[in-house]
Amino acid sequence: MEIAGLPLHPLVVHAAVVFIPLSALATIWFAVMPGWRWLTRWPTAVLAVGALAVAWVARLSGQALLEARPFLLDSPTLRDQIQTHQERGSLLSLLMIPFAVLVVAAAWSLEGRSALASGRGARESKVPALEKVFPAVLVLAALGVIVLAVLTGDAGSRAVWG
Repeated sequence: MEIAGLPLHPLVVHAAVVFIPLSALATIWFAVMPGWRWLTRWPTAVLAVGALAVAWVARLSGQALLEARPFLLDSPTLRDQIQTHQERGSLLSLLMIPFAVLVVAAAWSLEGRSALASGRGARESKVPALEKVFPAVLVLAALGVIVLAVLTGDAGSRAVWG
């Protein structure tokens, strides 16, 4: 996969480096600031789904890049670095699925006050028992996504730059 002669993977990776941590940070904000849920609810869900899409495009374009350039695996050192990057990227793309589902479920179910004087837009919790657990799970999932995104990017940059 190429765009104007450039491999798609290095181009898409820049989107992943921005949108995956941004969606995780938005998720943390959504989880710990219930007074702002009225504003952050759907942008956070859209960011999480977008980050999921970017993670999968990065994964698929990385596989296509390796298939198009099999000589990259000739060096044992480079092969190990690429394998580490590939494993972490695969894990990250798989982790993004439950992360996005969790964020969308939280956006749908968690309560949130409205900033409007009329009170329109306020939302009652659909599942009151989850009101305490869901935010903690969101924060832990977001931190896990950030850590894995950094480790994946680090492994990829080490494979390219040494």
